[in-house]
Amino acid sequence: MARDLVRVLSTPSILEGEIVKSRLEDEGIPVLLKGGGLDPYAAGTAHVFVPADYEVQARLVLESIGERAEEPEGS
Repeated sequence: MARDLVRVLSTPSILEGEIVKSRLEDEGIPVLLKGGGLDPYAAGTAHVFVPADYEVQARLVLESIGERAEEPEGS
């Protein structure tokens, strides 16, 4: 992974971070996920990092995820 990493998102839990990581990786974007705590429940904030070269692409993917999450059912 590139040396220059950019944080593109922080999530309230490692589970949400893993979901975002998976979605970005599906788009061919390398991802580093940090945080989430060490307890068995993986509680705590998780941070999603991508190489600087992928920042714009990652933010576009995250934006599209957010827009879909906000669509009312039946749209």
